Amino acid sequence: MARLSREFYSQDTLTAARLLLGKYLIRRLDSGETLAGRVTETEAYIGRCDKACHAYNYRRTSRTEILFAPPGHAYIYLIYGMHHCLNFVTEPEGEPAAVLLRAIQPVAGLETMVRLRYGDRPLTPQRLRHLADGPGKVCRALCLTRAENGMDLTGDRLFLCDSPEDAGISRPELPRERLRTGPRIGVDYAEEARDFPWRFWLEDEAR
Repeated sequence: MARLSREFYSQDTLTAARLLLGKYLIRRLDSGETLAGRVTETEAYIGRCDKACHAYNYRRTSRTEILFAPPGHAYIYLIYGMHHCLNFVTEPEGEPAAVLLRAIQPVAGLETMVRLRYGDRPLTPQRLRHLADGPGKVCRALCLTRAENGMDLTGDRLFLCDSPEDAGISRPELPRERLRTGPRIGVDYAEEARDFPWRFWLEDEAR
């Protein structure tokens, strides 16, 4: 099955963050069910120069250790004691950098994603619209926690591919889109790095 290779993740983080837009994230649950979403928003974090990165200035801790690992591994951390965030480790081993997944468009396993996100609460149009449009929402919808931290993204349980057909999933109809860039969200503490235009997202041209 075709999937993004270790070489893809080894490239420059800003390049990877842009190229990940439009890719498909595949999540295989222990039950055997497949969940999938199209990547629509990312943010880049680069430890050597970025005060918003957990490993800024090569700060190495038990939490950030996975950022120094070979590219193509999942870095999952917890914020505010309640939200998990999925990142894709990039650049050569020893260079702490990663791409944060901010949003996906669900394309397979929607019923399960809704249950994981909302439980028994009724599904309203607004809840459906906001099902996976934030990093914590993505992880909840895909059943990703710290237990999956360090997972190999070239394996069988969590990986990215160019096309949903690569995972046996039908391709959704897509609108014409444009690439947008801007400052990252929630990094006001990062001094000059708060203004880096390192957030990338796809926007419907009709809007």
